[in-house]
Amino acid sequence: MSIKVLICDDSAASRLLLRRVIDAQPDMTVVGVAADALIAREMIKTLEPDVLTLDVEMPHMDGLDFLARLMRLRPMPVVMISAFTGEDSDVSIRALELGAVDVLGKPDARSPGALAAYAAEVCDKIRAARAAHVHRPRRADVAAPVATAGAAASARAAQGRIVCIGASTGGTEAIREVLVRLPPHCPPVLIVQHMPEMFTGAFAKRLDSLSQLRVKEAEHGERVEPGCAYLAPGHSHLLLKRHGLAYHCELSGADPVNRHRPSVDVLFHSAAEQAGRAALGVLLTGMGKDGAQGLLAMQRSGAWTIAQDQASCVVYGMPREAAAIGAVSEVSPLTEVAQRIMGRLAGNTGGAVLKQGV
Repeated sequence: MSIKVLICDDSAASRLLLRRVIDAQPDMTVVGVAADALIAREMIKTLEPDVLTLDVEMPHMDGLDFLARLMRLRPMPVVMISAFTGEDSDVSIRALELGAVDVLGKPDARSPGALAAYAAEVCDKIRAARAAHVHRPRRADVAAPVATAGAAASARAAQGRIVCIGASTGGTEAIREVLVRLPPHCPPVLIVQHMPEMFTGAFAKRLDSLSQLRVKEAEHGERVEPGCAYLAPGHSHLLLKRHGLAYHCELSGADPVNRHRPSVDVLFHSAAEQAGRAALGVLLTGMGKDGAQGLLAMQRSGAWTIAQDQASCVVYGMPREAAAIGAVSEVSPLTEVAQRIMGRLAGNTGGAVLKQGV
């Protein structure tokens, strides 16, 4: 059945472009276009679209206000498509917190090839949104960190360990849920979230404000430290590299993997090679298969692996693919992932591991 899409954007040029892109797809159709949120509200009632694309800057009611009301009264899949910039990229993070499935910038003056790639990305995000399990958003309160018996002993047991997390659609809130529950003595955490480069800095800052960990965008060559989380910047793959007795971040501009840069598979494969059983692999919600083969490589190298369960995923794609090939040691509801991580670290040192801080 064709995906019914409603476009809400005050720019006639943007509405025309999106309509042409969407109507050219065999599996989706535009059922209506609206120049503002008030018109869109009435169209939603009568047309019952499967997915709404929503601009931010609009007359009468801006997109974020409309999104907040919509998700409170009639939750549905929403893709925010707006002229986000580095200066206001925190708007995109707010949209995701309010319940948008994904965010995407508008195209500038682009070459035909770049425009085709942008069109493919728009359609991919609409398909992912249609598959999303949308809930009313919860308040972004800081959860209490996981209580661990004998924190000092747990910290010693976790020395030399590395936690690697991968996510895509729905992953911003899933990653937040995990990080805010991790205690400050947690081993280093490396994260890949499929997200455009203009958004990752704002996302890292938001996580840093909520978590007891220090959260930052990863920098090429920097040494990873306990109590810190490193987010792959949206323009580069993030790899784990071992130099002597320490681990470092490495950034790569190599070609996309599984159509993504950064790619979860790239991070996981590097963890399998460089850390082996000292690593823990965590695969959260997301569309597609990125991360499945890398998680399998981690498991085969002796690492413990965990995937988010279907019921708590926004899109049960990446975890399902990993489970299907036998890459998952354990499946867990999202709210219990941090507890499982810390329990594993406290109860199993993973054999010979590197010592951080040497």
